[in-house]
Amino acid sequence: MLNFSDVALRRGSRLLFSGATFNLFRGEKVGLTGVNGSGKSSLLAMMRGELQPDAGSFEKPGNLVIGYVAQELPATDRQAIEFVLDGDSELRTVEAAIGKAEARDDGIKVAELHGHYAAIGGYDARSRAGRLMHGLGFSAADETRPVTDFSGGWRVRLNLAQALMCRCDLMLLDEPTNHLDLDAIVWLEEWLREFPGTLLLISHDREFLDRIVTRIVNIEQGAARLYTGNYSDFETQRVEQLSQQQTLYERQQREIAHMMSFVERFRAKATKATQAQSRLKALERMQRIAPAHVDSPFEFSLRAPEKLPRPLLAIDGQSVGYGDRTILQKVSLTLSPGDRIALLGRNGAGKSTLMKLLAGELQGSTGKRTEARDLRIGYFAQHQMEQLFPQESPMDHLRQLSKKLEDRATEQDLRNYLAGFGFQGDRVFEAVAPFSGGEKARLVLALVSYQRPNLLLLDEPTNHLDLEMRQALTVALQDYDGAVVVVSHDRHLLRTVADELYRVADGRARVFDGDLDDYARLQESERVTGNAPADPATRVQSADARKQRKRDDAARRQRLGGFKAEASRLEQELAKLSAKQAANEAALADPGLYAQDAKAELLKLLETGRQLAAQIASTEEAWLAAAEQYEAAVAAEASEEESA
Repeated sequence: MLNFSDVALRRGSRLLFSGATFNLFRGEKVGLTGVNGSGKSSLLAMMRGELQPDAGSFEKPGNLVIGYVAQELPATDRQAIEFVLDGDSELRTVEAAIGKAEARDDGIKVAELHGHYAAIGGYDARSRAGRLMHGLGFSAADETRPVTDFSGGWRVRLNLAQALMCRCDLMLLDEPTNHLDLDAIVWLEEWLREFPGTLLLISHDREFLDRIVTRIVNIEQGAARLYTGNYSDFETQRVEQLSQQQTLYERQQREIAHMMSFVERFRAKATKATQAQSRLKALERMQRIAPAHVDSPFEFSLRAPEKLPRPLLAIDGQSVGYGDRTILQKVSLTLSPGDRIALLGRNGAGKSTLMKLLAGELQGSTGKRTEARDLRIGYFAQHQMEQLFPQESPMDHLRQLSKKLEDRATEQDLRNYLAGFGFQGDRVFEAVAPFSGGEKARLVLALVSYQRPNLLLLDEPTNHLDLEMRQALTVALQDYDGAVVVVSHDRHLLRTVADELYRVADGRARVFDGDLDDYARLQESERVTGNAPADPATRVQSADARKQRKRDDAARRQRLGGFKAEASRLEQELAKLSAKQAANEAALADPGLYAQDAKAELLKLLETGRQLAAQIASTEEAWLAAAEQYEAAVAAEASEEESA
């Protein structure tokens, strides 16, 4: 269907790739991968006819109907559903022809056109458009709203709905999950899997790619190569290629060992909670895929916090909103070092509002907020990218921050730090104004990390980041000693980072007892039964009207916090004992220890080993008991809230 023969593409004087030779067949679903700027979007533009190959040839059928998402949405007062229906151009053409035939009173032509209209699904087109909009998060009331009423993110969704409305042979999608929440992504995933045509998809969401595509075109180092299988299969094949390069071998082994250390660290936990089991599976998978990223340009770590008070922050029974409009009520959450929490929920449910409450940007109208004296919050949000100084360079931004923190870093220290985030050479001195969204996001992450926060709040940190940077961020978050609260639609990041899930819905934030697959099933069930949450303010008011219950939230949270703190304390004690045991075993490995004159020292080390083994066994037993108490208390709380 699509034939590429020795194709080369340039952008200006820069060669993006050359020698691309492969065929894509009807009905295939293909993922396009590569770092930002490698030429993925240019390849799609060439397939749409907007660019021509600089060398070689590209052939496609002449009657091919192509669907794609427009880059801009015109300001129009047309109803949203009419705008979506415009995506089916043949439908609109037939409707116009019917109108003309009726004006001429040509009954035969009208009958003929109505037959064609029925054949292309015209009579159920409005229903089909409504289902597309609903799947992407729009309500029934949104269908008749003018397009100009919607914000930028929702207009992007309208553009996507219009593209999906097109009954095309070839669908070209460039980062379709941007501006979608997790619920809409899961729906889109299923829709694309059922799409009968050919699909070419650019995405930096590995799990999205894994579930949809059957082939990968990867663009790197000036070449575009075709791989069979999904993204994970591509990584495996690429590992085999990279492992043949001797210069990368040692670094590859370090990455594998690093991933394995996380698998071992959480192996015991995996038997105790569904979420921990999900994380273990993801970590074991990371152990396999990590070598595919050994030549990544990104390798950084989040700067270690200077102090780790416990707890860092406690929110007890706080309600929050904007003006007279309450978005969330009775929020209670205690954060301590090592916590890893992900917030789930539909767009508009209040996830970002909760993040602003935690960050202190919004004040609760009720309840209590308790901060540790040494609390230092690092907050990454999309609006912070707009607060960068356009005419200043990454080095300018970091110099000012370093001066403010009085950390006495040298120029070389700052350059080395920025290099881990992909800013090297002269790039560190260039103004940020023309930077891409991904480069600005990397710079904001670098600035947030440089402040050594002990509580990291990440609101959609992976938007604009490519796969390599997402992988580096995932590894860095696992090494981080502070607490993390994250909102993201990247399921791979959530699976590999989060230990605990909170669902934000119905004006509340509650622990979600399950993993991401359970959450996806819950959303599908709500979509089928029509029980999806309503507007946050309406939810709060109706909840207040229906339920005037009074619970001792503070006492219950205090009880939960006690169980959690004890489990965390015992886990740290286990880590210390394990380190002592490793040191003792290393000492026993010394051959000189087994000489006759060292017998006393040998006996002493053997006795120490026996005592450490006994201490580890008893501490592990106590830790398991504390973990069970905490999980039982969480389950009881969830059951109580659901019944209420």
